[in-house]
Amino acid sequence: MRPVDALTEIAELLERNRASRYKSKAFRAAAETVAGLSAAELADTGRLRSRKGIGDSTFAVITEALSGVVPQYLLDLQASVEQETTSTLRTLLKGDLHAHSDWSDGLTSIDLMADAARALGHDYLALTDHSPRLRVANGLSAERLRQQLTELPAFSGGGFTLLSGIEVDILDGGALDQEDGLLDELDIVVASAHSKLRMDAGPMTRRLVAAASNPRVDVLGHVTGRLVSGSRGTRPPSTFDARAVFEACASNGVAVEINSRPEREDPPDELLSLAVEIGCLFAIDSDAHAPGQLSLLDHGAARAERLGVDPDRVVTTWSLDRLRDWSRGR
Repeated sequence: MRPVDALTEIAELLERNRASRYKSKAFRAAAETVAGLSAAELADTGRLRSRKGIGDSTFAVITEALSGVVPQYLLDLQASVEQETTSTLRTLLKGDLHAHSDWSDGLTSIDLMADAARALGHDYLALTDHSPRLRVANGLSAERLRQQLTELPAFSGGGFTLLSGIEVDILDGGALDQEDGLLDELDIVVASAHSKLRMDAGPMTRRLVAAASNPRVDVLGHVTGRLVSGSRGTRPPSTFDARAVFEACASNGVAVEINSRPEREDPPDELLSLAVEIGCLFAIDSDAHAPGQLSLLDHGAARAERLGVDPDRVVTTWSLDRLRDWSRGR
């Protein structure tokens, strides 16, 4: 096993398990270091240990891989990380409309996110970094988003397309946190509420209905904002008239996001069943902030299948052409 492969797989498994971002980042830094070394430089273990980005744990992984064995760290991690959940719906997914890079609060560069999506067999991935009001997530100003748009075409090719996008914050009154003209240029707009999640039910309903009624919005992201587990603790769902919100989504052709992160499971089962009853479209998304989290789609697909979501109403089962026709036609 090549040291770079062992280090990268460890990073991906740590990311899937939502471990400390600093830990996975350390393994990715070590992988980047050894990727540029010759065989002779790798064999010089004394000097290798002193190279930037190589610590005790990563050095042990490298030396074990060089000796021809699978590193123990990787074996232990493979045994402890949850296995992917299988479902028929997961095999039908062609892409993902919600993912972040280090341009906002993601862990890695755009190219690593695109490479990981290709490795999963995706036909497309929408890069949806945050909008400017979310400063804690290094949200993109209009100027930074325009700069990002000039770089995105380089990451498509070979049957894979990186779609331009944004996770735009829904402001308190329901407006969107980015210039309208710039939103018009994007392939995919995911609108999500990130602040004042304990707003009274009436104003929150009006806020979400306004977003779902905006012709620039394609997907309503993690609609209740709840957290059910994880390192950030738990958070109750926002309260609002779910029927009114989902009816606005259905009448405007906006997809309700089935957020695949296990710490979110958003919308909750009872609200997801209501959205099915109303006839909504859906987008099963990973909300990935690192390459190893793109595989979390299996959680969302399994839950959607269990609750009877029609695969043809899941926009991420659609071909790229059909997806674009839907987004452009809204």
